[in-house]
Amino acid sequence: MKKEYQELVLEATGASSIQIGAPLQDLWGGYGKIIRVYLEGCDDGRPSVVVKHVKFPSKADQGQSGSPSRWNTEKSHQRKVRSYQVESHWYQKYSTSKACQTPMCLATHSYKDETLMILEDLDVTGFDQRRTSVNDVEIRACLSWLAHFHGLFLGVAPEGLWTVGTYWHLATRLDELEAMEYGELKTMAGEIDRILNECRFKTIVHGDAKLANFCFSKSGQEVAGVDFQYVGGGCGMKDVIYFLGSCIKNDQCERRIPSLLSYYFTELRVAVSKEVDFDALEAEWQSMFAFAWTDFDRFLLGWNPEHWKISRYSNKLTKKVLAKLKN
Repeated sequence: MKKEYQELVLEATGASSIQIGAPLQDLWGGYGKIIRVYLEGCDDGRPSVVVKHVKFPSKADQGQSGSPSRWNTEKSHQRKVRSYQVESHWYQKYSTSKACQTPMCLATHSYKDETLMILEDLDVTGFDQRRTSVNDVEIRACLSWLAHFHGLFLGVAPEGLWTVGTYWHLATRLDELEAMEYGELKTMAGEIDRILNECRFKTIVHGDAKLANFCFSKSGQEVAGVDFQYVGGGCGMKDVIYFLGSCIKNDQCERRIPSLLSYYFTELRVAVSKEVDFDALEAEWQSMFAFAWTDFDRFLLGWNPEHWKISRYSNKLTKKVLAKLKN
């Protein structure tokens, strides 16, 4: 880490000295690293912070990505650049509640092709567990987080964020749409997108609410959310379908999702203002569940049609949506 960035950490934390730890994670596509920085001499006794250090790769290195190589384009690069601008703005301007915790931002700094976000270390605040698979209690903890997040921001304009949240929304994925095989879903993609975007009840969505972006307490009953590159406006079902798809096996979706969706709405009822017509909200978002899942399926079928998330369950929902649009 450059000396001036180390000085920024010292200034933001009030530490007398710091020690740079090993990288915790490489950012997607070679766009930087997440690093734990150990602190000494903080007035508040804080032992460490997490630094998200974004450094845009040169054009020659932009192909070092987890995406199929055909998608490592200038358009893809500009989308990632915008995503980190959005995330930095999110941490500077937005805050959440105890029911949907996120790391506190101590400072941000951008210069040329680099951005630094100095964040509270969630390991220190009790969210030191990561999961690659989850039980029912842990799934419900994440759904509760999403419900309270959506309830908190219901009706809030996504100022400085993506106008339409999620990394797969159609306006930013026209190349993937073009790559899809011709068929009804490709033809109706714009209509599905329009219906989702014209929901009466809009909130701010996390935009990448997969299991890997939740940090758990030791009990698994509480979580905190991270990674806000694609936070923006939209229907809350987009986050819900993406989260459920990230942690429930394809052959279990039909059996398990109805009760989990019911739990989400129970938590959402608690989270929203009493002035909200909750019955109308629930009815609309319930009707958008299949549309949101089909919208994500549209992205996958263009981006990587062999992806494991394309399943019998998702195909069934897509057929349901397309049949509804015909009537």
